[in-house]
Amino acid sequence: MRTIAVINQKGGCGKTTISINLASALAHAGHKTLLVDMDPQSHCGLGLAVPEEQVEHSVYDVLIAAANGQPVAIKDVVWEIGDNFDLAPASIDLAAFDQQMAGIVDRENCLKNVLETVSDNYEFTVIDCPPSVNLLTFNALRAATDVIVPVETGYFSLHGLSRQLDTLAVLAKRCSQQVNVKVLASMYDIRTKMGREILADLRKQFGESLLKTVINFNTKLKEAASLGQPISEYDPASKGFKDFQALVTEIAGTNIHHERKQMVESLSRELEAISINANELLAAAGQAAKVEASPQAKIEQKLADFYGVRYENGAVMISTLYPRASKVLVAGDFNNWQPENTQLEKVNETGMWQIKLPLEPGRYRYRLVVDGQWQQDPYNNATEMNPFGEYNSIIDVR
Repeated sequence: MRTIAVINQKGGCGKTTISINLASALAHAGHKTLLVDMDPQSHCGLGLAVPEEQVEHSVYDVLIAAANGQPVAIKDVVWEIGDNFDLAPASIDLAAFDQQMAGIVDRENCLKNVLETVSDNYEFTVIDCPPSVNLLTFNALRAATDVIVPVETGYFSLHGLSRQLDTLAVLAKRCSQQVNVKVLASMYDIRTKMGREILADLRKQFGESLLKTVINFNTKLKEAASLGQPISEYDPASKGFKDFQALVTEIAGTNIHHERKQMVESLSRELEAISINANELLAAAGQAAKVEASPQAKIEQKLADFYGVRYENGAVMISTLYPRASKVLVAGDFNNWQPENTQLEKVNETGMWQIKLPLEPGRYRYRLVVDGQWQQDPYNNATEMNPFGEYNSIIDVR
């Protein structure tokens, strides 16, 4: 069984989108695939329309049971998402995993031991890791045969790449298994000059450590996520799905034990070489940014033109996508959590909703109310947990 950990400690890099759609594309290609959500935010379940209130047991229960020798098998918690596609969902309980496992022998191998019990049932396992460095991330790394580090083709994302590779190198010093580490260029916008230049530099610097497949910026991917569907179901004719088909072909066509061109003696050595390249690329990109800063601003503006939170003429604009909704409201600190008088306007037939809020400088928490259902903003990566065990979205007005 191939086990692919998708790791990046930088939020907003499309890690969960890649995990969901990679697993779905593998299943679509006929490979029996398990998606394991190791992120306490449970975004895999959200992105696959798994009702959170119906998840009685999660990955947390399996990991804790494995450490304590209790009979909770992973097959008892998986949800069947589609043909060849199962999900082991996360829960907020994972946030306490580090504390719960304090003093437990072999605690970093809990996930590895659990997955070994179903190694005959699946061809691939994809692990969506949390956007932080903790025991959950280390469990994923210990269980992995492959590591994918997604990175946006933008200057600021290179900071996250360099830090992530350094962190992986530190964790790898405690690993003895051989792992295939690849960098994946994502959210690539071919229309922008800086995007094209950074992708060219990534290819030059990383060589075979960079996957040939590129995940292009595609609004269909966000639309699919907002409806709780992988892109293979939402729009199999889209460029987004074709990108993931190409990624599956590239990954599945390489047997890491027999066909890898560069077998490394240890993950630590491979990461050291990759990390050096990342630092060099970051320095070069920094010089380019000093010469021409405007392209990055243009990129950010183009991305903001779609969905999410942006600042416009002294006000905050919230844009989101709910094609099937009849009413979208917003509740937050700015209206005393009373959504009735703060309704978003449906601006086009695709289901895009917007509202402009005149907010003073400060930090605001909010949630969307979609046809009576309260939920976090799927296009805002800034979140914090509320007292009810759910997540509020965050706006920082400076």
